Amino acid sequence: MARSTHSFSPEEMARYSRHLVLPEIGPAGQEKIRRARVLVVGAGGLGCPVLMYLAAAGVGTLGIVDDDRVELTNLQRQVLYDESHLGRLKAEAAAGKLSDMNSQITTIPYPERLTSRNALTLFARYDIIVDATDNFPTRYLINDACVLTDKPDVYGAVYRFEGQVSVFNWGKGTDHRGPNYRDLFPEPPPPELVPGCAEGGVLGVLPGIVGALQATEVLKLITGTGEVLSGKVLMLDARTMAFQTIRFCRDPNNPLTGTHPTIRELIDYEWFCRHPASSENTIPEISVEELEAWRRSGKPFQLIDVRQPFEKEIVTLGGDLIPETEIDQRAHHIRKDVPVVVYCRSGIRSARVVQRLKEKGGYANIYNLKGGILAYIQRFKPDWPVY
Repeated sequence: MARSTHSFSPEEMARYSRHLVLPEIGPAGQEKIRRARVLVVGAGGLGCPVLMYLAAAGVGTLGIVDDDRVELTNLQRQVLYDESHLGRLKAEAAAGKLSDMNSQITTIPYPERLTSRNALTLFARYDIIVDATDNFPTRYLINDACVLTDKPDVYGAVYRFEGQVSVFNWGKGTDHRGPNYRDLFPEPPPPELVPGCAEGGVLGVLPGIVGALQATEVLKLITGTGEVLSGKVLMLDARTMAFQTIRFCRDPNNPLTGTHPTIRELIDYEWFCRHPASSENTIPEISVEELEAWRRSGKPFQLIDVRQPFEKEIVTLGGDLIPETEIDQRAHHIRKDVPVVVYCRSGIRSARVVQRLKEKGGYANIYNLKGGILAYIQRFKPDWPVY
């Protein structure tokens, strides 16, 4: 027989007493936590603290998707595991460890890779999806599957000393959803511009901080407590322990949820992230090295930033801000008497702008900055924030 609402055993009353005395949670909130079903995709650096805190909080059902095995290099930051777990499947090892932490919850391991074939079926079984992954194909897959199944996506990412947290697709129904991952990152970066943790490194404690923040957002979503990071991305620089919150909104050009959507089902995300600019390869371009040479020589040129205003708040190369959506209305601000260099995050939106302006005519001396601001950071400013 199912337990009645707020029917807690003496052991549960003791275990969750710190929640029960919080007016914002109390017995009603703890009951919501007990009934919640959360799927965590990735049981690595981010997934470990997320899973540990959600299990400790009493989330009733935790699904764990990961097809990797525990390696020695994981133990620097993946705190669910110890040396006895080496070689074991992470999903199964994590499920066993979480059950030892809290025998009152249900843990379901999925020792498989998340793909376009299984994502919709898996997501349909859960209330909230946590993105604890470390690669762009899976992030876009999670986002799109969350939109198609109407689930919130609790996102986290880490790189070197920097972390990010946000909540995507929060709200019910098309007209009430918050922004999603494609509104924040309209296109994936070229793979070579953003190395993973193995190449770029990561401070071992950083995933713990970011994962704890993700777990916080999950509990807020479950209990309805506080203000969710929807339409906001929280950015952390562990070197200075500086936090910055950037607001962003829905993009009318979003191919999934914009004014004229073109994506209505899951796609091949590996191909999408390997070939993000395949249709723009005939666009005139200059490299970041050439741009820097122009600057140092004092060569006259105009620099146009076609990103959104919130992106400029994160990091900028300077120049005139004319978002891609405003190019047609503000084309008169773009000079024709000097070379014009157009840039964005990774060179994809700016390539579209260059193509559009060339088709309009009169812009013979206009160039796309190859690789965008990410390429510039990698080549000249490795300490600048990567987003």
